[in-house]
Amino acid sequence: MSKIVTIERFILENQPAHARGTFTNLLYDIALAAKIIATKTNRAGLSDILGRAGNVNVQGEHQQKLDVFADDLIRRVCDHTGRLCVMASEEREDIIEIPEQFEKGSYVLVYDPLDGSSNIDVNVSIGTIFGVYRCIDKANRGRLEDVLQPARDLVAAGYVLFGASTMLVYSTGDGVHGFTLDIELGEFLLSHPHMILPEKPTYFSVNSAYYQRWSPANQRYMRWLQGGEPDSPPLSARYIGSLVADFHRNLLRGGVFFYPTEANKPRGKLRLLYEAGPLAFLIDRAGGYASDGCTPILDIDPTELHQRVPLYIGNTDLVRRAEQLLQEEEMVAA
Repeated sequence: MSKIVTIERFILENQPAHARGTFTNLLYDIALAAKIIATKTNRAGLSDILGRAGNVNVQGEHQQKLDVFADDLIRRVCDHTGRLCVMASEEREDIIEIPEQFEKGSYVLVYDPLDGSSNIDVNVSIGTIFGVYRCIDKANRGRLEDVLQPARDLVAAGYVLFGASTMLVYSTGDGVHGFTLDIELGEFLLSHPHMILPEKPTYFSVNSAYYQRWSPANQRYMRWLQGGEPDSPPLSARYIGSLVADFHRNLLRGGVFFYPTEANKPRGKLRLLYEAGPLAFLIDRAGGYASDGCTPILDIDPTELHQRVPLYIGNTDLVRRAEQLLQEEEMVAA
C-alpha cells in the first residue's frame, strides 16, 4: 500500500529548517483558503454565487460574485496571522495593508483570487494563482516596494485548479508538486510529486479569434505552431480560456500557452504580479521557460501594481521560437 502524504506532512518534511514555522504556516493558510473556495465552487449551481456581483474591478472587468468571495476570503484568512507584512490582489486597486492591531510578518502575498471567473456560470475550470515574497524592509509595515519585486525573487508560487477535482500545485524552488483534494477526508493529498514538463510537447494554447489583431510575427508564430512551416512541431490546439486550466494541462502534457500584444492591447493583457510572475516561477522549476517575447518574465522589474505583459510560457524551445520571430520582426522594423 502506497504511503498517504497530506500537504501538511509534505510541507513539514520538505521545507528547509530555516523556512519552517512562519513560512510553513503561511502555506497551510493558502491551502485552507483553497479548501473553502472549493466548497463554494462545487456548489456554484446551488448557492447564490453565480453571475456578476454588480461591481467593476481595477482592471475594468465585471466582477463575479465568487470573485468577490474568494478575494475577501483570502484576505481574511491571512491578514491577522502575523505572517505577512502586506498583500496585493488583482481585484484591488491598492495594496492590502495588515491592520495595525495585528503583528507585522516577514512575507508578502500576491494573488489572483479567481482566474477565469467569467467561466463560472458555464461550469468550466477556474483557478487561484499566488506568489510569496520576503518583506524587503523589516523595519516598516508593508509598502508598495515590498510588492513590486521581480518573479525571480519569489520564495514560493502556485495555483489551485477548481475542476473535476481540486488540485493545489506549488513550488518553493525545489521542484513542483501537485496535491489533489480528497473531499471525504477534507485533505490535500500528494498526487503529482516532482512535476516536470515532458520533453516532447503536445499542445499549444491561444485565443486564435484575435489573430487579426496580432503583429505579423505573432501571426507567423501561430502558423508555425499549427504546422504551417517545414520545421513546425506536430502540436494540437487546446484552449479553455482559464489561464490556470490551460497552464495545468500544458504542464502535464507539454506545450506552450501564449497571450501576445494586440492592436488594442499594446502592453498585453495578463498581469505580471498576479499571473505571469508566479506561473513563470513554476514553469522554470518544471524545466520550462516564460518570456514576454523579449525578456524572461522572471527578470522583469515591476513598476506598477497592475502592470500587464504579453506572455509566452511552456517548453523552452517553443517559447524561444516566439522570441526569435519577434526579434526578427523588430530588426526589420529598425
